[in-house]
Amino acid sequence: MTFDQGILFTIFAAVFGMLLWGRYRYDLVAFSALMVAVVIGVVPAKDAFAGFGHPATLVVALVLIVSAGLVRSGAVFLITRTLVDSSRALGLHISLMGGIGAVLSAFMNNVAALALLMPVDIQTARKAGRAPGLSLMPLSFATILGGMVTLIGTPPNIIIASIRQDTLGEPFHMFDFAPVGLVASVAGLAFVALIGWRLIPQRKNAAGASEAQIADYIAELTVPEESPLIDRRLGELDSEAEKADVAILGLIRDGKRLYGRAAAYSLRAADTLVIEATPEALDEFRTALSLDFADAARQEKLTAAGEGLELVEVVVPETARVNGRSAQAVGLAWRQSTVLLGISRQGRRLTSHIRQTTIEPGDILLLLCPRDRSADVTEWLGCLPLAQRGLSVTANDKTWMAIGLFAAAVAAASVGLVYLPVALGLVAIAYVLTKILPVAEIYDHIEWPVVVLLGSMIPLGAALDSSGGTQLIANGLIGLTEGLPAWAILTVLMVVTMTLSDVLNNTATAIVAAPVGIQMATALNVSPDPFLMAVAVAASAAFLTPIGHKNNTLVLGPGGYQFGDYWRMGLPLEILVIAVSIPAILFFWPM
Repeated sequence: MTFDQGILFTIFAAVFGMLLWGRYRYDLVAFSALMVAVVIGVVPAKDAFAGFGHPATLVVALVLIVSAGLVRSGAVFLITRTLVDSSRALGLHISLMGGIGAVLSAFMNNVAALALLMPVDIQTARKAGRAPGLSLMPLSFATILGGMVTLIGTPPNIIIASIRQDTLGEPFHMFDFAPVGLVASVAGLAFVALIGWRLIPQRKNAAGASEAQIADYIAELTVPEESPLIDRRLGELDSEAEKADVAILGLIRDGKRLYGRAAAYSLRAADTLVIEATPEALDEFRTALSLDFADAARQEKLTAAGEGLELVEVVVPETARVNGRSAQAVGLAWRQSTVLLGISRQGRRLTSHIRQTTIEPGDILLLLCPRDRSADVTEWLGCLPLAQRGLSVTANDKTWMAIGLFAAAVAAASVGLVYLPVALGLVAIAYVLTKILPVAEIYDHIEWPVVVLLGSMIPLGAALDSSGGTQLIANGLIGLTEGLPAWAILTVLMVVTMTLSDVLNNTATAIVAAPVGIQMATALNVSPDPFLMAVAVAASAAFLTPIGHKNNTLVLGPGGYQFGDYWRMGLPLEILVIAVSIPAILFFWPM
């Protein structure tokens, strides 16, 4: 072992130890390690920041931006509102949600896919009267499995494709991972849906923090001109209302409130529906039926001005400007270009137009205001902001445009017409130009700690490879597996990679393990592709702990899980993934 190799191994051991300790965030640990390596001289100063311009880093950032655009366009609502039903049996629900999650994860970042579906799953569990912990872990595992199928589904695949390009001159393409990934995903999903969820410990208090009830708002939505709802009876909307978890309280027509008997009325243009819902359910119901906000003219004016819109929740104190007055009386719309969407008043019903309702201390207001003006509007009203919950306004009139742009980019990248990072960059630009995604919001959706982690670890991985460190590890594994058949060698590589991925960040695992796989193939004088595929599957298959994959961490609190709950379903799932992946790798990627 040379001096440089010894230093790099020491740095990597320190990084892994710090990540396991968990005292400091992984991006700080990785960046500190990079700086130390540069100062010592094992990473050339000119290459110190090469990782931040690396294609893998750019693709991860762009996938998160594109994912946000798909959410804002209503593309996800289009899927979930037609397929999810709380009356289904748990096994069938897990199968369906897992399938949706896996498909979404194949074409968008799997962390983003889980973030989209987790509120839907929690809401469905609440409607069905069961603990969300019974279905959240299966959903997390399903989104991890789905990410194995395509290049952009999970960061390890992106990293491995880039390492292949750097080493062999050509990257893996969009669907090169699909044959093996589909086999592993289908087998894993079948296990999770049929057997795995039964292994999750059931606790009476496992409802999780996410089930804390958020006060519903009384809000108003209007029927636009030429709406397909015109001439339909109000009562016919009950099924859509139930799917979105909203309650239709009544109808306003020509300024008059109609209760009870309003269900038999046929809807007309400009009718206003009075509903009770959370902000998320309100936006889902509005999107599903293409309704307008109560002050549609003001909303259209704001959108046309290109300012972008955001939803804000504020609490009304005694000293507020709006206390004892209505939104209309204080001129909220024309003074601050802000629309009052809803009022939450401790479960009490309101009897007048929302904008004409006298505001009382303790009321929670749901406001639609120009982007980046929320602080000014809140201060002008004299109200107190609630903690940000990531509320947004769905651009449901641009759903198919968003899907079409993304599909065209994926198709162009798949056939080699456009380099994938360029294709995703063009989609991001198109989403901004078409106002699917506000320009002020773009950088909010990039997970900067992951970018810093990748940008820091890539130069370290390159230095380990150029110093001969990965060759040293590869020789050790080859010596361990000497005389064994090909399937046994791949199995050892997958087990080692999975073990690392269960306790470390999967991107860091891929950066270290992929060059080792290439060196093993070189030493054995065989194709490196089966080894890279083995690393790709194993780096993503982190099911034993809540720290192995970000998706597992996301469901830890909402599912009411403990650290030791994951291995019960995760261990047999990892064994199954290895068992089905090895034959698939050797069949589709022969040595």
